[in-house]
Amino acid sequence: MLRLSEMDKAVITQAAVSDYLRPFLDGTVRLGILGQGYVGLPLAEAFAQSGVHVLGFDVDQRKVEAILHGESYVLDVSSASLKTYVKQGLISATTDFSRLNECEAISICVPTPLSKSKTPDVSCIEAATSEIKKRLRKGQLIVLESTTYPGTTVELVLPVLQQTGLRVGRDFFLAFSPERVDPGNRHFTVRNTPKIIGGVTPECTRRAVELYGHALERVYPVSSPVVAEMVKLLENSFRAVNIAFINELAMMCKRLGISVWEVIEAAKTKPFGFMPFYPGPGLGGHCIPIDPLYLSWKMTHLNYKALFIDLADTVNARMPEYVIGEVMDQLNEHGLVVRGSRILVLGVAYKENIGDVRESPSLDLISLLMARGADVAYHDPHVPSCRVDGLTLTSQPLTAELLAESALVLIATAHEGIDYSWVVEHARLVFDAKNATGPLGLNGKIRRI
Repeated sequence: MLRLSEMDKAVITQAAVSDYLRPFLDGTVRLGILGQGYVGLPLAEAFAQSGVHVLGFDVDQRKVEAILHGESYVLDVSSASLKTYVKQGLISATTDFSRLNECEAISICVPTPLSKSKTPDVSCIEAATSEIKKRLRKGQLIVLESTTYPGTTVELVLPVLQQTGLRVGRDFFLAFSPERVDPGNRHFTVRNTPKIIGGVTPECTRRAVELYGHALERVYPVSSPVVAEMVKLLENSFRAVNIAFINELAMMCKRLGISVWEVIEAAKTKPFGFMPFYPGPGLGGHCIPIDPLYLSWKMTHLNYKALFIDLADTVNARMPEYVIGEVMDQLNEHGLVVRGSRILVLGVAYKENIGDVRESPSLDLISLLMARGADVAYHDPHVPSCRVDGLTLTSQPLTAELLAESALVLIATAHEGIDYSWVVEHARLVFDAKNATGPLGLNGKIRRI
């Protein structure tokens, strides 16, 4: 295990150009990035900005063609920027994995979803590792970025690569560096979000730090891949647990007849010892609902039960049902029932101002409403269509007529650019699961989570 001195642990800033980096900059060799999704493409752009030649790999020919034409399909990468780097030869893409031979370093940025039984699906990591193994040669650096359970790098990836007869830390180099992408975040990007790196050996860490430190503003080395893997799971488990707590607090406040939003705003005035979290209709996205369960799964294999994580998952998973119960109560108060009523859902993306519907609680809300006989429509300026229970739904234009003909408007995602006071003016009833109408104060039409 690598043991770093306090000086070693200090944050490392951008590295000067060295003999190791120079071939990446003159195009003699490339950085290969396996997976060109919301993690891989922004990473490719960040390295290209620093002059590193990047070759992106993906099994989806449509993504490869889009990259080669300079057409971005990822929110955090503009087509103008991508087109510039493609024209300069700094970014290219392919589905041909034999071209891994051109890469002196390879980053693995492939999906790691959960199975239906909530166990880790590392099949994409296994497939990527298999492709690398076929072409592994001396001097190559391999960095796994896909979020996974602690131990994946040394227990899953390393043994496969060492089947080639090459030795880690001597012939090839292996590290883990968790992606920390927050889609749609305009302040923190790949370049200025500190990068955690843990190598299998000290030399593995040194090489990964040198490469990433050239392209990114801050790189922070840790003592092992397991530590680096645990860092990402700590970050997202912290959020999942605290969101579950505030969701439960919202239910407590409802029974007490007070506003959880007012309670949070007042608590935020404390300048120390408090960090605000906010309730909502459930957890969505590619990380927070999933990553903690990787850790929980790993702990079951070590005869340990992750009590906080499992409880948080239970609380967060029941929020869509809780919201639908509140919607039914609100309708009932006005002599209405769900069955046969038009319900308009505002926002189906899992968070505001993006078009990503992965694990979105809005889809659960729509499914629950349809199961109860509601006539459901939705509006989302970022999601033109989505599938729920095998049906394809399309976003409806947000008009005064649509609002007026709906028995209730359910605000599930608080996108910017929507005039919520106008929505309330024309709607019959509003259930606000995101406090988008908070500035309007008390209003007989509105019920909030």
